[in-house]
Amino acid sequence: MEQGYAITGLEQPRASRTGPAYSLQKRFLDLAGSLGLLIFLAPTLLLIALAVKLDSRGPVLFVQRRTGLNGVPFRVYKFRSMTVADDGDVVKQATRNDSRVTRVGRFLRRSSLDELPQLLNVLKGDMSLVGPRPHALAHDEYYGAHIADYHKRFRTRPGITGLSQVKGFRGETETVADMEQRIRFDNHYIESWSILQDIWILVSTAVVVPLQRTAY
Repeated sequence: MEQGYAITGLEQPRASRTGPAYSLQKRFLDLAGSLGLLIFLAPTLLLIALAVKLDSRGPVLFVQRRTGLNGVPFRVYKFRSMTVADDGDVVKQATRNDSRVTRVGRFLRRSSLDELPQLLNVLKGDMSLVGPRPHALAHDEYYGAHIADYHKRFRTRPGITGLSQVKGFRGETETVADMEQRIRFDNHYIESWSILQDIWILVSTAVVVPLQRTAY
């Protein structure tokens, strides 16, 4: 088994956020939502897969190690949107007009459609529909050393979308301060969790995120 990060000094959220009721409610929403979306979006997923395959050489899916619940790594699935598949000690974030991004990939990234295969991660239990977005292991290592509360985000499963994303903190983080803002919303989400908040974030993602221009 892959080893997770040693999370020290981690404040546990209130009992209502980690008890059986929390786990059952959130897992039920995750299973029902991910299974329903996979069935409903099946034709769209097939069309995207075909477009990715025809647009550039390489696999349809991009697989990368990310950090999950309690700092334990898992492998996340995405539609391939770049000509590279970095998953080592150095992972360069995509930037504006990045030459590594394919034509189809640019559209997928801006619309967040590249994230749809993560519905499989939700079914497996690696992720949740809503939660802090998972980062590459190299980025977790870097930001964990520079942001005091960074590792508190590992108290829950990472999500396909989250509070940070609907608040506009998605895409490239050019500075540590940018990441600090994202982490502030991630930890607030964990400490104020409710099933209604998850539903609100999912609806907001469908309405707001496609209009944002912070991901490239």
